[in-house]
Amino acid sequence: MKSFFSVFFALLLGVLPNPAVAATPMPAAKVTLKPSYGGAVLEGRIYVPRSDALIGVWSGAGLARLMKCSPRCTVVGSVPLQNTFVFGNSSAYRVALGGEFKVGQKVNVTFRLKNQGVLVVSALVTR
Repeated sequence: MKSFFSVFFALLLGVLPNPAVAATPMPAAKVTLKPSYGGAVLEGRIYVPRSDALIGVWSGAGLARLMKCSPRCTVVGSVPLQNTFVFGNSSAYRVALGGEFKVGQKVNVTFRLKNQGVLVVSALVTR
């Protein structure tokens, strides 16, 4: 009887992992920042387990611009995401952060997804 209550309270307090939550894949990202004129451009990948849309990106410097660059760069309200999405200087979609960034600096970047919530990752500023 004692073990039942200890397991029950451990689950209640969140000490033991919830099997239902552990089975659901979570969004993930691996990104770097490349300095550019007036800020930096995010380069990397975002993984989403199901189709979604990127509707906002923030850093300590403020709100980033989501851009579609095909054939010219224009600001868009959202970026459609399917499984693994690659973005950067050579992709159709770009994320531009304003501000001053120094090589070697770590910057927390927050991604707002339409259906799957918020994802926070640390990005290193590289050349």
